[in-house]
Amino acid sequence: MGITTDPERELATKIEVLKDLEDRVRELMESHERKRDLWFPSDLLGPAPDDSPDDFVGQLRAQAEGIPDPVRAALALNILTEEGLPHFHRLLAVYLGDDSHWRGWNNLWTAEEDRHGQVLHDYARDTRLFDQRKIEEMQFEYLRRGFHPAWDHDPYRVFAYTTVQERATQFSHSETGRIVAEYEPRLAEVLSHVAKDEARHYAFYRSVFEEILKRDPDQALHSASFILPAIDMPGVTIPGFKDLAEVIRRAGIYGPRDYLRIVQEQIRYWKIDSIDGLNELGRKAQEKIMEIPARLRRIAEIMETRSRAKTFSFEVVFNREFAME
Repeated sequence: MGITTDPERELATKIEVLKDLEDRVRELMESHERKRDLWFPSDLLGPAPDDSPDDFVGQLRAQAEGIPDPVRAALALNILTEEGLPHFHRLLAVYLGDDSHWRGWNNLWTAEEDRHGQVLHDYARDTRLFDQRKIEEMQFEYLRRGFHPAWDHDPYRVFAYTTVQERATQFSHSETGRIVAEYEPRLAEVLSHVAKDEARHYAFYRSVFEEILKRDPDQALHSASFILPAIDMPGVTIPGFKDLAEVIRRAGIYGPRDYLRIVQEQIRYWKIDSIDGLNELGRKAQEKIMEIPARLRRIAEIMETRSRAKTFSFEVVFNREFAME
């Protein structure tokens, strides 16, 4: 006999589970805020009291001049991804309920994330890192196109997705910062602050999904089995996303092997292999999830084997050509 489901009843159960998490969410938020050192863009990009603003901006521009074009392309994608914040505030409000206890987290998370796009956008404008009009056009088009993942009205998928997405974003910012540190230490410091925020958000979402697994393991695993095989990264609707993502992969910032590591981390942390007492739905999802790392490894190997040297150019990086292995 196959697996039968009642979507309305499943959704009602999931909503009840999320309501039951209210006290735990409050604890996680309090812990998050205690550990957080709240910074603002002016703390990282403002001139010293005895510096003139013009001199400070001139120094920024001089320091940024040596940043290579592949790194600029990676930074463009990082910035634009952060500027997509309205999409994700909307998704959390829709899937978790704007009239529920989740509103407090959504608003806090949005306020913290908003500084990321602001500080990176301010830096790029002040240093003339990009063709400023072009990156603003790309931002406009990204927001206009929207982001509508196939989550099938499933609130559990929100937490599986945000767990791996926040971890991937942390990877991208921290690795970009590591590379850029050789050329521009101030920007490396900015990216370090952003990456640390993403790490804290990742820890929150991962803990929430852990609690969901405890309360509703069959449906939680079923939801995760749709998310973990591959995710549409934030920014997938950005014009030129595919080529920008390819630059990031070739630069060693973020690629298939990094996503493999992220999935393996979650399988270990959530102890997916050792969850027992599952029904047929949960067991099939568990088996599917445990097969994902081998599939991701094969994909990474194929991409690496087939990769050939390629030349890129982007309007946002002044149409200058650069080659990458």
